[in-house]
Amino acid sequence: FTIVTSDKPVSQGITGTCWCFSTTSFYESEAARLGHPGIHLSEMYTVYWEYVDKATEFVRTRGISKFDEGSETNAVQRVMAEHGAVPLEQYTGMKAGQPFHDHQRMIAEMRAYLDGVRQTNAWNTAEVVATIKDIMDHYIGTPPTSVSYEGKKLSPKQYLRDVVGIQPSNYVTFMSLKSEPMWTTAEYKVPDNWWHSKDYYNVPLNDFIGLIKSALKNGYSISIGGDVSEPGIDSKLGIMMVPSFDIPSSYINDDARLLRYLNGATTDDHAMHIIGYAQRSNGTWFLVKDSGAGGHDNPGHSGYWFMHEDFVKLKMMTATVNKDAVKNVLQKIAGR
Repeated sequence: FTIVTSDKPVSQGITGTCWCFSTTSFYESEAARLGHPGIHLSEMYTVYWEYVDKATEFVRTRGISKFDEGSETNAVQRVMAEHGAVPLEQYTGMKAGQPFHDHQRMIAEMRAYLDGVRQTNAWNTAEVVATIKDIMDHYIGTPPTSVSYEGKKLSPKQYLRDVVGIQPSNYVTFMSLKSEPMWTTAEYKVPDNWWHSKDYYNVPLNDFIGLIKSALKNGYSISIGGDVSEPGIDSKLGIMMVPSFDIPSSYINDDARLLRYLNGATTDDHAMHIIGYAQRSNGTWFLVKDSGAGGHDNPGHSGYWFMHEDFVKLKMMTATVNKDAVKNVLQKIAGR
């Protein structure tokens, strides 16, 4: 395999925050590519502020907006733009001696509280957000308002810009669905896109898989999201592929992809980080980092999957990548 980044996978524990773990890994790889190696960012800092945004929207929509653990890869970009980032060692989101992340009690308590808000029509944004923060402060700690770096005190935004070297506006997210106009931006209509982002660049499937391959060949990694609840997944071998009894490789196209999205066979249930590729006689295989429990059960390569390009074509729905890696695609969109 040609590897574009080598940091080891990190487990998300018992949480539904793969969207953050995969994309934080992606941004750490970007930092290394930009000349800032060895940086490890706090996933829970992003998760904390994402819950604050969700609670705010829950109140604004009078309980209609989804409040759950899931989100999308481009949520990390949104949170970073507003709140910056902090080093992992300065905000782990775990208490002393805690072996792994476990948000079961925290999310249950937040949901119970918000159910009460809905039942009593207690739509006070400041009060709701303050209570959600109090719950998170108890379980995962209060996030820092400043970062200590080489004897200096920096704001999280300064740390992201000056130390990590990341500018959130330099990143874009793609999807490929015929149900929306091609070669424009559109909404990815899934529950975890809870804020109804319409910033997804929608391109045909050949262009979608093409930009992923091109980015990797030029040294860029990609954060991807899609469906991993499939019969073509073998956790013992660490392989993700499309079995022939599902659909022959030559039949995988925009229509096959859309059909499975519309009938619910393809769901938006997991996000991962593509970090390498290999060309074989049966097509391209991708090396994928996975924070989920399933990926960490693979003997001999814990936290990794070998994903065939057909699986990406049929089941991976979104891809977040640096703008510089996809200039030709963005120019094509702008020219239309």
